[in-house]
Amino acid sequence: MSKLDRYILKQIVLTLIFSIVALCIIFILVNLMETMDKFIDGKVPLDIIVKYYLVYLPEILKILTPVSILIACLLTIGRLSNNNEITAMKSGGMSLYKIIFPVSIFGLILSCGQYYFNGWIVPSSNEEKASITQEYLHKYSDDGYIVNLAFRASPSRNVLMQYYDANNKTAQRIAIEDYEYVSHDNEEVKTIPKLCSRLEARQLIWNDTIESWQAESGFIKKIDGLNKVSVERFSSLPVEINISPRQLARMNKKSDQLTFDEMKDYIQLLKAGGKDIRKLEIDYRSEQALPLANFIVILFAVSFASVKKRGGLAVQIAAAMIIAFSYLLCFQLAKPIGLAVDVSAILVGCSANILFFIAGIFTLMKTKT
Repeated sequence: MSKLDRYILKQIVLTLIFSIVALCIIFILVNLMETMDKFIDGKVPLDIIVKYYLVYLPEILKILTPVSILIACLLTIGRLSNNNEITAMKSGGMSLYKIIFPVSIFGLILSCGQYYFNGWIVPSSNEEKASITQEYLHKYSDDGYIVNLAFRASPSRNVLMQYYDANNKTAQRIAIEDYEYVSHDNEEVKTIPKLCSRLEARQLIWNDTIESWQAESGFIKKIDGLNKVSVERFSSLPVEINISPRQLARMNKKSDQLTFDEMKDYIQLLKAGGKDIRKLEIDYRSEQALPLANFIVILFAVSFASVKKRGGLAVQIAAAMIIAFSYLLCFQLAKPIGLAVDVSAILVGCSANILFFIAGIFTLMKTKT
């Protein structure tokens, strides 16, 4: 790396730090003004408020980092252009592509770092933030407990739990319904599900020794082909449910509290149960694609700011806001469009990146080098 490359990167990093700090302060102040009444009503101590915004900070950084890198590149390259330093570099035989190369590498490294940050650090902090919100602002249900839980363990088995304690791995008042698919005379509906058995129990307990669920104090109603019902009572009965306590505990989390690994497992669990996972998978792929925005915005920033323009700083900041708003708009619009169109969830999640990457390359090629 040449001395000139280090000089440009140093200026971008310093401006990036300043942009992130400034935007975070503005974001926190605006949010604090909106939330202050709730803090006062809940008599939340000052140290808890500080802790709340400390654990909220990773989510803020996730949102603001692409905007900050865009502003940093626009301001840094724009300042070099306004001071005729870009012109001097070009006169010395240095093309715009050589200028953008180390900056792009920096953007890729930042994208890789933010992928890990968004996928593992942010969910952990969101979970702690939700815990503080529940305890002091009373927004969510008790941590570790799930009420009225219903899910499909397989395409032919539904499980209902009135109350689940994730800490003790115990469910209260449970029902398990098994269905079979029978032929139907209607040509449009080949088969229909028919209830063949229903298990009801006072408790469902996870046995760590055999790693299996155990139903306690209940009965099974079985329905044969002639619709005759037979009842069998039991005091303890092993039950096959293709879900672990760890997976059940995740159902109490919101999607923004799941790491990328946990989200993948959760999607596979729902898919195995026959649920429609299209929306959740698009959200998952979109979250994975978001960090690449740090690299893509650099293509716009360098090509736009390298040309000297009237208006200086005001024009550059306005350009940053327009580009950032356009990207976020496309990023959000891709989700409902993806639900309506039968294309890969990966393609839907990456569609905004693909579109802006092509536009960024085109803009760069049109810029005088």
